Amino acid sequence: MSIVEELDQVRRSAICVADEQQVTTALDEMAVAIENARLPEPAVLLCVMNGGLIVASELLRRLNGKLSLDYVHASRYQQRLRGAEMTWKALPVEDLQGKAVIVVDDIFDEGITLGAIVDYCLAQGACRVLSVVLVNKRHERKSGRHSPHVVGLTLPDRYLFGMGMDYKGYLRNSRAIYALADV
Repeated sequence: MSIVEELDQVRRSAICVADEQQVTTALDEMAVAIENARLPEPAVLLCVMNGGLIVASELLRRLNGKLSLDYVHASRYQQRLRGAEMTWKALPVEDLQGKAVIVVDDIFDEGITLGAIVDYCLAQGACRVLSVVLVNKRHERKSGRHSPHVVGLTLPDRYLFGMGMDYKGYLRNSRAIYALADV
């Protein structure tokens, strides 16, 4: 089966777990929570690539504070369906010393990647780190090292895609969130 056929099959059989309106409402509420955190300015919005790209973009449009934008690329999935050893592909360019950092990612699964990124920001001298995720997966396998400060949606423990989350590197661009039908 070609990748195009596989992706068509995945789309046809997927189950919508958060429609576009639910996602929009969650993003609006997340922006309010970030504003209410009253972070010192200017702050750095640190996008976790690749999954956090769409979420960070949506939040940037909703936030009013003085923000710079940077990114970090750390991943445990690398287009696989299960997490493995974490790989650091790119570190932030911006100096984080003395700054508030808003770490934005698509999903909080076990918390290993987010915990490592928060630890990195603190080790670089960030005065405060606010971690933000669109989706928190509901399960008991969390690492316990860190929990996100702001969560948009809590969804079932399924393999999810859409709004930055991918299926084998594809399908990130859906404005709704879907679960694979057979996992």
